Amino acid sequence: MTSRGKAAPFLTLVLAASIVAGFAVPASRAQAETAPPFNVEFPQDSQVTIFSSTFGASRSGGRHHHGNDLMAPKLTPVYAAAEGVIAIVDTSSLAGRYVEIQHAGGWTTRYMHLNNDDPGTDNGGADWSLTVVAGLGVGSHVLAGQQIAFVGDSGNAEWTGSHTHFELAYESRAIDPYPYLKDAFIRAQEIRAAAIRSTLRYGEDKLA
Repeated sequence: MTSRGKAAPFLTLVLAASIVAGFAVPASRAQAETAPPFNVEFPQDSQVTIFSSTFGASRSGGRHHHGNDLMAPKLTPVYAAAEGVIAIVDTSSLAGRYVEIQHAGGWTTRYMHLNNDDPGTDNGGADWSLTVVAGLGVGSHVLAGQQIAFVGDSGNAEWTGSHTHFELAYESRAIDPYPYLKDAFIRAQEIRAAAIRSTLRYGEDKLA
């Protein structure tokens, strides 16, 4: 039997175990190279967010990281990465309070570890109005760049610093969001720089 033939049963077992464990299975190369049918907007204030490529990194319990962590202070606004419909607003022991948005073409985004604390505390008992923007819920239509929630440290982020765990998936299979986040971050910075230049020119014109 060739090495390829021996590997097939093993891969089958790994995939089956991942599904049974309830973890997202990373997309195939072809799917991973499929670009979303929309521009991904950076989902937080780019001026206060620090992030890096951590997709696939090992996590406790044999898990792997299926997104990127966008580190930012608590209550920093969280924005929809693209137009879509809110499909889930829920909480779990690992993800904490989170939101999932369904987008066109079978794409989804998730925003995890959202805020669950009252301002200035770490009490874990905040009203959901400090998690998700008031008036939004399951079924709400949101636009790209619209604020949907607030950064927090709920779930297993309690001891890692406040951040949003951001996931991008195609047909329920995790895609590394880093290339899209990086491009969106650069665009956001360029827009901010242009706005500052415009403000400065306006001020100079007023003084002239």
